[in-house]
Amino acid sequence: MQNIIRVENLTKKYEELIAVNDISFSVEKGDIFGFLGPNGAGKTTTVRMLTGVFPSDNGEIYLAGYNLKDNPFQAKQKIGVVPELANAYLDLTALENILFMANLYGLLGSKVEKKAEELLNTFNLEDRMNDKVKKFSKGMQQRVIICMALINDPEIIFLDEPTSGLDVESRRLIKNIILELNDKGKTIFLTTHNINEANSLCNKIAIINKGKIAAINTPENLKRTIKSSQSIRVSFDKDIAFKFKDWDVVNKVKKEGDKYRIYTDTPDELIFKLTNLARNHKTKIRSINTLDPSLEDVFIKLTGGDKT
Repeated sequence: MQNIIRVENLTKKYEELIAVNDISFSVEKGDIFGFLGPNGAGKTTTVRMLTGVFPSDNGEIYLAGYNLKDNPFQAKQKIGVVPELANAYLDLTALENILFMANLYGLLGSKVEKKAEELLNTFNLEDRMNDKVKKFSKGMQQRVIICMALINDPEIIFLDEPTSGLDVESRRLIKNIILELNDKGKTIFLTTHNINEANSLCNKIAIINKGKIAAINTPENLKRTIKSSQSIRVSFDKDIAFKFKDWDVVNKVKKEGDKYRIYTDTPDELIFKLTNLARNHKTKIRSINTLDPSLEDVFIKLTGGDKT
């Protein structure tokens, strides 16, 4: 498979702080590549270097075969970028915003305008293309910004928190568009805090923590690395206020509404003990499920985000 993004020994410092610390990774053509990390992990800095916003202090970046440092124009022609804090021009219409971006790429003519109209149609904005963006909701503005990033038909699309703060309908539409773009051969580089979103969209995920890559793998392979995070979710007919954490088969307990999620290395033994507990307390088990580790469990373990 062709590596459409290749990063070698990338480093960025801010005075004494090493924000990105000698990281290397690659993204194959056609991937939806998730890039996850807690706040301050180096995620945004990495993306800004990959998209040419920040220069690196050390290392090399290759985009669609072009070295970003040596051939910045050719490399940037291959990408479309939706930054987290991007804004469309509020006093321009949706169509004018897209055509303005096209002009920056040197794209002109009736074919470009037709392409812009097709994008607006894809994002359910065809009836509002001649309205000023200041009249749009946040979700509609985000759709316009994604259209702007797609007008040059990029091979690689960088999406930084594309669904953050959006309503359910806009989130679903954007997720569906991401999948459609990928089906057409586009490579998607997605940063997100929404771990469930990453799990459902991405075929490969990198987790960055404290400036270093903590892990890169498929979501399912990442989950298999922490079998100790197997758990049982159980609810009883009545609350029995029992201290499950005192059992030797229990690693951790979380209360989730009217249910308990109990982490264990030996789920079969735990189920046996829970059954006996219900019998002894003269209550019934309303529901019980064995759960494999989630991507969120992997993220928390690798980033040290849960000390409980």
